[in-house]
Amino acid sequence: MRIAIDSRMYGSEQFTGIGTYIQRMTDELFKLDNENEYIMFMREPWFSRFVPPNERVKKVLVTSKHYSYAEQVKLPFEFMKAKFDLIHYPHFNAPILFPKKSVCTIHDLTPFTFPGHKAKSGWRNWAYRSVFRATVGKASRVIAVSNSTKLDMVKHFNVAAEKISVIYEGVDERFTIIKNSGIISEVKKKFGITKPYILYVGVWRSHKNIEALVRAFTNLKKTYKIEHQLVVGGREDLHYTNVRKEINASPFKNDIITLGYVENNELPIIYSGADLFVLPSYIEGFGLIAIEAQACGCPVVSTKTSSMPEVLGDSALFFDPRNVDEMTAQIYRALIEPGTREDLIFRGKNNATRFRWKKCAVETLHAYKETN
Repeated sequence: MRIAIDSRMYGSEQFTGIGTYIQRMTDELFKLDNENEYIMFMREPWFSRFVPPNERVKKVLVTSKHYSYAEQVKLPFEFMKAKFDLIHYPHFNAPILFPKKSVCTIHDLTPFTFPGHKAKSGWRNWAYRSVFRATVGKASRVIAVSNSTKLDMVKHFNVAAEKISVIYEGVDERFTIIKNSGIISEVKKKFGITKPYILYVGVWRSHKNIEALVRAFTNLKKTYKIEHQLVVGGREDLHYTNVRKEINASPFKNDIITLGYVENNELPIIYSGADLFVLPSYIEGFGLIAIEAQACGCPVVSTKTSSMPEVLGDSALFFDPRNVDEMTAQIYRALIEPGTREDLIFRGKNNATRFRWKKCAVETLHAYKETN
């Protein structure tokens, strides 16, 4: 079988979660599959950077941008230039008139529950929903990254449950405990981290609820006089200004460090140096960043919504993301309560071992075979 993969969002630098998913899943897929051939449809700059690992993997340059008119009008013709039996769309944004047999991966329903600035208009919201329905409707198999995402698809889009395979994402082997205090000190110095710190890493979007985390941090400083800094990683999004406004309004803004995009080689070090990782989101399809933190020996306090209780189990403390006081209390408990931090570290490391990209690739290959 010749399998195409829409890899236009390949790489974590620009597309974070989805980009990581494509990159790491295909890395493992190409190692284990010795039978099928693959075509990676890629845009620049990754088309030039990507080196096919063997002769069974080819790359094809396409120019159509994601979420664009060209994606629906031009991309089908770009796909037609290559011959293949099956195409895997790693997101819902697929050309709805392209007739080839397909598999699609759905990470979450965030564009519909927390539409971004591009999807707030009635026209764009309708277009996103139409494309989503068409993509999952014509797919021979739908992959959901959690049972929570699967249930959301069944509930909100009436997708047949038996059509959906739940395949968890994985944790890269580079996410491990960094014990070299010198390396940690160097990275902290680079970013201006001068105290013990509470960490968040992720995109700056409305559904991530970072403003509430900043308010909880302010409460912790006022009420409990903690010495910590709050370190917020991820690119600042100029379309979502509330986070920066909240930081500037905090009387403790000098203890709030914003890192911008963190390079892949530095992320395990940042996790390993933190006293605590907090995930305050309203919705997470899988919440890979929390698992990465656990793999690096960093205890996790998390939202109790969507997929996070499923993915974290008993390895984290949970809070209602709409309740800043509860978030504050759980963070303080993890930092101060005797034995709690050590217990979360132990449980977290065990939990992280459940998620491997090799397992994800094996199950994805099985989903491909199920389409025959």
